[in-house]
Amino acid sequence: MVQLCDTLDAATSARICRDGSLVAEVYAARTGLQDYLGREVDPNNEHGLRDAGVVKVYRPESEVFKTDSLATYAAAPVTIEHPREMVDASNWKALGKGEVNGDILRDGHKVRVPLIVRDAAAVKAASTTHRQVSMGYETKLVFPTDGKHPDGTECQAYQTDIAINHLAFVPSARGGAELRIIDERTTTPENPTMKIKIGDAEVDATNGEAVRIAVDALNTKLADAQTSVGTLTADLATANTTLQTKDGEIAALNAKLADAEVTPEKLQALADARADVIGKARTLKADLATDGKTDAQIRKEAVTAKLGDSAAAMADAAIEGAFVALTKDAKPSQTFDRSAFTGGLQSVGDAASKEQQAFNDANDFNAWRKQA
Repeated sequence: MVQLCDTLDAATSARICRDGSLVAEVYAARTGLQDYLGREVDPNNEHGLRDAGVVKVYRPESEVFKTDSLATYAAAPVTIEHPREMVDASNWKALGKGEVNGDILRDGHKVRVPLIVRDAAAVKAASTTHRQVSMGYETKLVFPTDGKHPDGTECQAYQTDIAINHLAFVPSARGGAELRIIDERTTTPENPTMKIKIGDAEVDATNGEAVRIAVDALNTKLADAQTSVGTLTADLATANTTLQTKDGEIAALNAKLADAEVTPEKLQALADARADVIGKARTLKADLATDGKTDAQIRKEAVTAKLGDSAAAMADAAIEGAFVALTKDAKPSQTFDRSAFTGGLQSVGDAASKEQQAFNDANDFNAWRKQA
């Protein structure tokens, strides 16, 4: 069951008795749609309506005029303002200022309720500052999945098992100024209706409860908008941070790419370094084969040739240190002569002499062909 505070639709008549009590007949519950705040009908957000500004709730005729519901009006207490808790025997003496007194009647689509206020201070409030009426009650809310009551009326929820707990005099009721309790000895001109627009809702400016609902709905939208702005700002800051991080990563990758760029100079430096390792390794092992081997493998094989089995358990760093120490004063037995490739392949050293001798012998052999 949900506890709600609702307003009466109209006051029919009122009078002050000789003993100072106020007696009146008022219109109470009515059929049809009425607006509530989301937090009133769905406080735990079980149906996703808690943060809604306005929720349309339907009172079917079959529930408003149900015999069991009408019976709950009988002797219901009258209060000044809605108490924080429902009125019962434990707090009636402190909260009760009167009660519903008389026959509960159906009048069109409304319920007419007779009441009496017996407390002098409450009579004064009902005649001056608290001249509007609101009812407090319990009801079971049904939330249709298709947004409609079974009779086809569009709504987000509808009421069943309505049970009245109390009627309260309030300064401003949900139904507006037309809910005044009027002393018959006092004449009060009717206030003209003045419509104002609050957000998307157009409400009667004299209807304090309607204005409150519209303002609350507008404030809820404003709070949601501020939350969205805060979320978007945080997302933007995160995106900027991510973008800056990516920019840094791109800069680092570009630097690595530049460092890894292959140039003739780098190729030559690599070739020279490779030739140096091979040349020094062959001072330790002359017949060392190098094709398909890494520099580390070449160094290890050369050191092993020199140190024997003691090099087998040595780490790469130890092998490299031993290699440097063993070849510190070594002079490679062969050097790489780049000039041999200038202008094509050329023979050098002993090979060049033998090649020249063969060329000369060939010329001598063919000399007879030149004779006349």
